[in-house]
Amino acid sequence: MNRADNLSPPLGMTAGATPARNVRGHQQSHWHDRIGHLLLLLMCIGLAVFLLMPVLMILMHSVLDAQGRYVGLRQFAEYMSTPALRQSIGNTLFIATSVTLLVIPAAFTFAYALTRSMMPLKRVFRTISLIPILAPSLLAAISFIQWFGTQGVLKGLLGGASIYGPIGIIISECYGVFPHALMIIITALTLADGRLYEVADSLGTGTIRKFWTITLPGAKYGLISAALVVFTFTVNDFGVPKVIGGEFNVLAIDVYQQVIGQQNFNKGAVVSLLLLLPALMAFVIDFTIRRKLQSQLSARAVPYVPKKNRVFDALMFVYCAIICGLMLAVLGMAVYTSLIKLWPYNLTLSLDHYYFGLVEGEMLESYLNSLKLALYVVVFGTTLIFSTAYLVEKTRGMNGVRPVIRMLALLPMGVPGLVLGLGYIMFFNDPANPLSFLYRSMLILVLSTIVHYFTSSYLTAVTALKAIDNEFEAVSASLKVPFYKTFVRVTVPVCLPAVLDIGRYLFINAMTTISTVVFLYSPDTTLASVAILNLEAEGKIGPATAMATLIVLTSILVCGLYALVTRVLLKKAQRWRSAT
Repeated sequence: MNRADNLSPPLGMTAGATPARNVRGHQQSHWHDRIGHLLLLLMCIGLAVFLLMPVLMILMHSVLDAQGRYVGLRQFAEYMSTPALRQSIGNTLFIATSVTLLVIPAAFTFAYALTRSMMPLKRVFRTISLIPILAPSLLAAISFIQWFGTQGVLKGLLGGASIYGPIGIIISECYGVFPHALMIIITALTLADGRLYEVADSLGTGTIRKFWTITLPGAKYGLISAALVVFTFTVNDFGVPKVIGGEFNVLAIDVYQQVIGQQNFNKGAVVSLLLLLPALMAFVIDFTIRRKLQSQLSARAVPYVPKKNRVFDALMFVYCAIICGLMLAVLGMAVYTSLIKLWPYNLTLSLDHYYFGLVEGEMLESYLNSLKLALYVVVFGTTLIFSTAYLVEKTRGMNGVRPVIRMLALLPMGVPGLVLGLGYIMFFNDPANPLSFLYRSMLILVLSTIVHYFTSSYLTAVTALKAIDNEFEAVSASLKVPFYKTFVRVTVPVCLPAVLDIGRYLFINAMTTISTVVFLYSPDTTLASVAILNLEAEGKIGPATAMATLIVLTSILVCGLYALVTRVLLKKAQRWRSAT
């Protein structure tokens, strides 16, 4: 039989005919692809409406006056001509630079101890070092006031200096951003190629020389990335300067004062754009560095295994113990303040702040609102973000839309929370906007929180999806299996660890966020983090620390449940990973 015989049509069918089943299968596959295309288009429109349009509204308002007339750059000139406001730019850069210069060496040494030593209690130290992520930034500021304020326990250590100002802002920001820098640097040090150290040892290279010629060059991209993250976080933070900054103004406080204090939204837009510039610059630099970092990885690299060194291990243990002790002292002071009657006059232990301050003071509703927000963000945010990443990376067609979605998905990393919140006011509070009904609702808090933390979650999802061979989708398409069935039955179980990580990340940030939502809440949707800010402003330190402690305990409980659920679900959903 020749090749032509193999290609001949079945009996009773002409050569130009097509089997009916193939036609139906082709139509079915085409219909499924259209569903994917529609979902991609909806995701693109959603990101444009809830991210791009609010930012564009800020840009538009910055060149308009209060009456809506075009004034060009006049408001920028007025801002820069005001000495007090102009000083805020210098103050912001000074604080961000100081925090970066302090945190990066401290975090690098801590990460170096975890990855390059054989000291005991590594897991304990790493767990304690992540505590600041579980608490709102306001907690550190309040705690440092209790330690070093006018009635603080250690106020004498500052001499004649005041904690209310740059000193308080810097040490509070250092506490808050330390774990973010630590995680990035740990990743950079973990990726080191152990073969380089083996060669250096065989050549008799000294420890210090190996550090300067192998360790630092290998971790330089991680260090730069960590420095940019620390700088950006510090520039964008609003809570710490508001609580402990005193008369030392920064750009984030200027935005808040212009909008809340003076109702000057146009001038607030001007300050927001100034606040946006350093964040965008850091984002562009960080994105460029990450692309270069990928090209540095080698498939033949072997992990570095540290060797025992009693003196070095002891020094690293002492250093990590001191850092963790300081972190526990900050958290411990906040918890202690929430459990005493009146600082510093009546130190009797009591639960009054939890009952009379939160329950009777109707502040407990704010905590419940935060729980609702966090749960909504986890359910809808995880679904939207992971589905978007899947549609972009694993479906076919609509090639012109995918780069747009990728760009929009990365944009939130460069937009500060205050800027996004102000953009939401300008866009959704416009009566001409058909979506104006969202303003001051729980739904707008959910949407703004999802958008604000979209980028990190999206990158996590993309990383997990890229580890899956595209043959899964190709085989499913050839078998006429709809892409959404492949998504539910194959992709989600395989990527379950990443999905759970995204959920935990969104929950913790939803519980602690303040900058994005401070402009958007209503009396019915006040959140726990906003309640802390208001309580502190009223001088109710006890109830404020009680609310902060509740947030920390909730975050710890969720992390514990996450560990338990992860272990149970992964045993069922990922048995294929176990050796047979």
